Amino acid sequence: MDSPKIIDKQDPYAALRYREFRSYLGMRFFFTFAYQMQAVIIGFHIYHLTKDPLALGLIGLCEAIPAISIALYGGYIADKSEKRGLLLKIFVCVFLCSLIMLVATSRQMHAYVPVSYIIPIMYSMVFGIGMARGFFGPATFSLMAEIIPKELYPNSTTWNSSSYMSASILGPAAGGLVYGFFGITTTYLIILAFIFIALVCIFFLNSHPPRYIPKESIMKSLTAGVQFVFKNKMMLGAMSLDLFSVFFGGAVALLPVFANDILKVGSEGLGLMRASASAGAVLTMLAMTRISPMNKPWRNLLIAVVGFGTSIICYGLSKNFYITLIFLFLEGSFDSISVIIRSTIMQLLTPDDMRGRVSAVNSMFIGSSNEIGAFESGLTAKLMRTVPAVVFGGCMTIVVAGITYTKTKSLLGLSLQEINEQDTKV
Repeated sequence: MDSPKIIDKQDPYAALRYREFRSYLGMRFFFTFAYQMQAVIIGFHIYHLTKDPLALGLIGLCEAIPAISIALYGGYIADKSEKRGLLLKIFVCVFLCSLIMLVATSRQMHAYVPVSYIIPIMYSMVFGIGMARGFFGPATFSLMAEIIPKELYPNSTTWNSSSYMSASILGPAAGGLVYGFFGITTTYLIILAFIFIALVCIFFLNSHPPRYIPKESIMKSLTAGVQFVFKNKMMLGAMSLDLFSVFFGGAVALLPVFANDILKVGSEGLGLMRASASAGAVLTMLAMTRISPMNKPWRNLLIAVVGFGTSIICYGLSKNFYITLIFLFLEGSFDSISVIIRSTIMQLLTPDDMRGRVSAVNSMFIGSSNEIGAFESGLTAKLMRTVPAVVFGGCMTIVVAGITYTKTKSLLGLSLQEINEQDTKV
């Protein structure tokens, strides 16, 4: 680890002073940029072909099922593997899946691939990307702890999340605009270019030998990771709250319906809508490099979830494109506070030799809740129409926060340090 001699925890740029961490951020940024571009055009293209909101929900389900199914094993592999080599294999897999989608959707292939085959092919490749995600989350979570001192976990988590959300601003906007003006083939070529750049960034990371060498069976190893999470009441509470709030608040999956049918702003407007939520998130995260939400994390987490749900309700009811952008911006802002608090809790409370497995459990709780929430939103939109489905999701998110509040009042006034020291019961 390349480390400065003096660590200033008050320095908002402290984590960025580590060369390897900057390479890590580059990898996350370029990969997320490509991933978010791809998410926009897959959703818009499939809805364009089917005109069915349930088809949008199935995209999330195709990615969530493999990601959840492989998550525990992915965490086990991440703990016992050298992280750089593992990430290279993951990125090659994602690159190949995107390449196949490029070929299947290109105009030149229309003479050979019937339109009725395109959607199953895209779903299959989304499934493959979901498999890769089952390994990606644990690998990157473990790696970040290797390249940054523990004292800087809150700062590094904020910058890591900011990098992710910055790419989430540019990716959807670029995806919608390029798709609208130049077509799907050009968009996929750009996606592949950014995945390749992310892959190159991996070569600038150091090789980190695994800290965990299995001495028991794989089942006992996996069970140990699950038991750790369920015994740590603070971590379990944060994961559960985020799981249900994101599950019911997955209305972002229905943005193609709003863009195409309700607001009538096309793929360009869809890109701006996706980017608006990310813009709120990244600006809030940058502010949190100076104003930490960790003074009373549980109270702030509950406030953020309530704000998240309220923003979803308002965005669902809005009939004006620009007002919708404002509420999506606020949704992203509240969501970013939740992400920072939960991620910092995980980094600080997880032992080094269990990071992959604990991250895998987190992935099962939260990492795929966006996709499952997308399926829930698509299904409810099919049953009760789009706007009522979005409002229902926002209301249920607030209900979940209210129930959690009644059961966790003892945590509201505690600092993170007090929670860590006391191992407070949730």
